[in-house]
Amino acid sequence: MKGEIQKFENFPMNPKFKENLLRFQEKLGKDPALDFVNELYEEFPEAEVYLVGGSVRDAALGRPDSKDYDLIVRQVKAKDLPPHQCIGGGGLEKFLAKRGKVNLVGKSFGVFKFVPRGLKLKHAIDIALPRTEHAWGTGGFRDVDTQSLPELPVKEDLARRDFTINAIAWDFYQKTFVDTFDGVEDLEKKEIKAVRSPQERFKEDYSRMLRALRFACQLNFSIEKNTWQALQEKIAHINDKTAEGERIIPCEVIGREFLKAFKNDPVKALDLYDQSGALKELVPELLEMKGCPQPPNWHSEGDVWVHTHLALEKLSSPEFKKEFPDIKPSIELILAVLLHDIAKPLTIRTPEKDGTERIRFDEHTNIGAGMAKKICKRLRFSAAEDFKVDPERVAWLVKNHLLLLQGEVNQMRPSTIEKYFFNEKYSGQDLMMLSFVDALATIPEKGIPDLTNFYQAKTRIAELEKLVKEKRKLPKPILNGKEIMKKFKLKPGAQIGQLKEALREEQLSERIKDKKAAYEFLAEILTK
Repeated sequence: MKGEIQKFENFPMNPKFKENLLRFQEKLGKDPALDFVNELYEEFPEAEVYLVGGSVRDAALGRPDSKDYDLIVRQVKAKDLPPHQCIGGGGLEKFLAKRGKVNLVGKSFGVFKFVPRGLKLKHAIDIALPRTEHAWGTGGFRDVDTQSLPELPVKEDLARRDFTINAIAWDFYQKTFVDTFDGVEDLEKKEIKAVRSPQERFKEDYSRMLRALRFACQLNFSIEKNTWQALQEKIAHINDKTAEGERIIPCEVIGREFLKAFKNDPVKALDLYDQSGALKELVPELLEMKGCPQPPNWHSEGDVWVHTHLALEKLSSPEFKKEFPDIKPSIELILAVLLHDIAKPLTIRTPEKDGTERIRFDEHTNIGAGMAKKICKRLRFSAAEDFKVDPERVAWLVKNHLLLLQGEVNQMRPSTIEKYFFNEKYSGQDLMMLSFVDALATIPEKGIPDLTNFYQAKTRIAELEKLVKEKRKLPKPILNGKEIMKKFKLKPGAQIGQLKEALREEQLSERIKDKKAAYEFLAEILTK
């Protein structure tokens, strides 16, 4: 019977899950980061240690090994918790302190962050006594009263967790399994389901709604009917504020969940954020793309929303994987694809309303770059842990996404190619990938995307790459601005930049190779 503590070998589950967990158990036994657990049993024979949360879930699914361990320790007292939160005196903190670095994360949470001595871990091990929580009803993820009690049954600790697939406890030493809320069954059904009442779970912490969306993208699961309905009903609360005007859910938390969802599955993330109402609350600018027409001779695929959706799809297409093998799209690239036409609804001009010869979107790249930067800053993407998002780089990609569609690429100067595709600050590779998926998602009336400019640019870039390989890097400019001003007695200004660019063009074309020739070239320009 599910929902009770049982021997692992008797627990009803998918045979593949059981095989995965047995393999995971063997690896845990060899992980030096968990050597302290054996010592804990020796010092506290009555102790019970459970592995809970994402590591158990991912292990059952056979996902890549997680070293982000979350442990519950029963029947061992914790020292520094207030008397009303803990029965008796200390024990666990002193035990851990002897074996490594330990920090207590907030008196109200009672979680020890532990790093065993001599080890460098990406994530500290979370160790806690069983807890109960009472939410204040604000929806804030930290607005809870927590009681940590050594003797609290583990199933009561699991009752406070968000989703059933995260409410599974596994004692890998005693080989007992606790699945009070049938999380294993939901893993088999590939379903995200709230523990008990989804209305209550979301009311306790509104960020759980975004976690549900993220898990659906991360695991390629669906969201259970009642959980989905509650999410749609409450998603507007994601922007709730306190009486003092502070956000209940910080933008950093929202941004992190947004990025995790889109990094794992951009297309599903866009659909779920749209269908749930989260997009309306967080990035309403994107919804303006729906129904925004495009010139049918160039965009037979549909409106701006359809085009953007298709461009995101192309990031995982066979064509993309063939062109960019073994490259996973960066989160900045994904954001740039999502936002590259964000300004089209604001800049649209039509023959009917404006008397233009066709539908036009003048300046949508420049305006879109500003909008993209603003959105990235608003959702605090740069503050998200485990992600490297620079709003400037995303804006640069949006601003330049039409570079390969403007003019003849074969006529593009070497200095221009260097500027955009060999830039230390910005990713030329991301710009190429953005151009590629944008072109694939632009379906002309004849039905075949035009990739001519992309492949011409690829050839030109390869020519400069030969120079990189031969000389290990592109040559430094022969002259700098100060040298030019000193030699020709010129003042700072736009003219100096123009002279530097002209000289750089000659240098990269290998027509000028030393300072003498450089000065002669500039002198000739200045005497004209």
